[in-house]
Amino acid sequence: MRAVPPEKERGNATAEFVMVSALVVLLFLGVLQVAFALFTRNVLQDAVSQGARYGAMLDKTPADGEERTHDLLYSVLPDRYSTTISSSITQWQGVEAVQITVTAPVPLLGPFGVAAQWEVSGHAVVQR
Repeated sequence: MRAVPPEKERGNATAEFVMVSALVVLLFLGVLQVAFALFTRNVLQDAVSQGARYGAMLDKTPADGEERTHDLLYSVLPDRYSTTISSSITQWQGVEAVQITVTAPVPLLGPFGVAAQWEVSGHAVVQR
């Protein structure tokens, strides 16, 4: 024989389901947001590294590396995702190197970004 719950506990399963579902959805969206932020950071780091390597090649200039970085970034990230890209030749660990620096917004609300900025740099030894 099944016990019948008291009258005051009837109907609580629906309310509990709604509350728990809301928490699960918020947790899922938080995990997606962190994943998108890490993805963006990895794309930035890869683009500056590849751009620096390209700009350090024998017949290329740092400006070529800057252009390559721009092409790599905007082949993956949305066009509205604004970044600042700069290139220069610097001394890095005692040798002459191409440095590509990208400053981009941190995507805290999807790909739109907020006031926080990431600055990512890549270096490659000049082969001249």
